[in-house]
Parts: sequence; structure tokens; C-alpha cells
Amino acid sequence: MSLLSDDETDRLRELLADELPADVRLIHFTERETGPAEVAVTASAEASDADDAQDADDATCPSCADTESLLRELVATNEHLDLEVHDVAGEPALAEEFEIERVPATLIAGPGAQGSLRVFGLPSGYEFATLLEDLIDVSSGVDDLSAEAHEALDNLDREVHLQVFVTPTCPHCPSAARTAHKLAMASPRVTADVIVANDFPELAERYDVTAVPKVVIDDERGFVGALPEDEFVAAVFDSA
Repeated sequence: MSLLSDDETDRLRELLADELPADVRLIHFTERETGPAEVAVTASAEASDADDAQDADDATCPSCADTESLLRELVATNEHLDLEVHDVAGEPALAEEFEIERVPATLIAGPGAQGSLRVFGLPSGYEFATLLEDLIDVSSGVDDLSAEAHEALDNLDREVHLQVFVTPTCPHCPSAARTAHKLAMASPRVTADVIVANDFPELAERYDVTAVPKVVIDDERGFVGALPEDEFVAAVFDSA
């Protein structure tokens, strides 16, 4: 069964038709009991098989099947979107190369991404809109950060790791997620992870996530809330 309705698919085609001037790659890591031989199987074929549905229920990654299905439906709406799917069990070296420690994980790569933009978990609800806006920005190469933010990024002399914990029903989360990803777009020294807290409860507990959005900076400090860009940038670079 499709996760997107026909009307939603049509709206996506219309939205993205004139918004993606260059190709964007979605590099997706998942977990399958059947291993990498199944990578080329379409989401619709998987959904039609009752045994596969039962396997998904029993898997250690409950959101992996839905995430891959959603991404397949998304990339089918525009020729400039490309999806690579990798099974972490079958391709551990590749997962290590991309520093993937949990799944589902999706990396967004394109002309507008200098750093690393990653999404961990199922990007549903408000976070689906975040993903769409990321794709548009990475394709166009436009991040709309302020000149002050760009200057701070140009002067950055070390690696920065941002983790933004979100939930699909949080209306304020996309602002924090987007700012983090824009910083990663503009600097090769920034890795920005948007993490769906519902999908990783143990990780959320480790970072004491009791409210979202919560931004963790270099595992050392952070803040809660959707700060304006200037305050967000100040918080990031105060720790740099």
C-alpha cells in the first residue's frame, strides 16, 4: 500500500516540477533480514507480500520499511531525484564510510550540499515538509543564510556535529531542523543530523530529550526550542 495518496503524489509532482534545477541523491541505509539481494525490489512489490509485512513487524527496525517506501514514492515524482538503497548488514564497510550507526538513515547529496545532511528515522508529518525544502535547497544551491552566518562558517576551524531531535507532530521542529541543515549545506565542516526521536527512544533518553526540538552540539551542550537563525548560529559557534 502506498504511503502517499494519489492527490499528494500529484501535488508533489507539481511542487517539484520547477524547483529542482539539478540532480539530488538520496543515499539511504536500511536494514533487511533478506540482505542486499533485495535492494532492487520495489516498495509496491514488498507491500503486496504478506510475508514481507510480517517480517517488517518482527524486524529490529520497525520504521525501515515505511521509510524506504516513502522515499521510493517521493523520487518517482521527479526525474532529478535519485535514490540509492543500501542494507547495512550486507554493506557494513559502506555504512562505516558514511558513519551510519543507526537506521533508517538518509543522506542528502547534491550541488548545494558542502557538508553532511542526514535524516535518521521516518520523515513523516511536519518533517516530510522539512525533507522537501532540503531537496529544493540542495538542488538549487541556495541556503538563504545571513551574511553573518556565512562569515561565521567561513571562519570555522574545526568539525561541528549537530543533532536535532524532532517529532513528526511538532510544528516548531522544522525551523530548527532546517537551520541545522542549512549550516551543513554551507560548510564542509558541519554535519547536521535530524533525528526523529520516536524512532530512537534510547538515543533520545541518552540525550535527555524531554521536549523538542532539542539541538545537541558536539555531544557537549545544546538548547531546546526553535531559535531564530542568529541565536542558533551564536549557540553553535559559542561551542566551537
